Amino acid sequence: MINFESQYFQKLVFKNEQIEQFLKSASHDLKIAETSDIPDVIFKFSYDALIKLGITLIAKKGYKIRSATGHHVKIVEKLSQILKEEDILVLGNKMRQERNSNLYDGGFFVGEKDSREYLDFVKGVFKKVDIRY
Repeated sequence: MINFESQYFQKLVFKNEQIEQFLKSASHDLKIAETSDIPDVIFKFSYDALIKLGITLIAKKGYKIRSATGHHVKIVEKLSQILKEEDILVLGNKMRQERNSNLYDGGFFVGEKDSREYLDFVKGVFKKVDIRY
């Protein structure tokens, strides 16, 4: 059983339409990443798609993520637990750390090869998801 800590998650029942909208938003970001040829855009939208997919699956479990310090860590952690894939935790956190380095430290610029590898990873996570309404 997955533990949704009250510090980070609030119990909330979502309508199927809301969950579907979350998934559409995640898929939209993935499509932007897939169609871009700019490494930073590919990376940013791949990461955003991963986070939004996590939010979607958490909502499907009946929880809403709270905006608190470390909430992206918790989203990646729960996504990994829900899909029972340790790689999501490892690579998702690597993406999060690199995104934070770029955003807050100005110290990370993703290259072409890495951005494509991250995109492929996120696409693989999407393929593992089986959402039924």
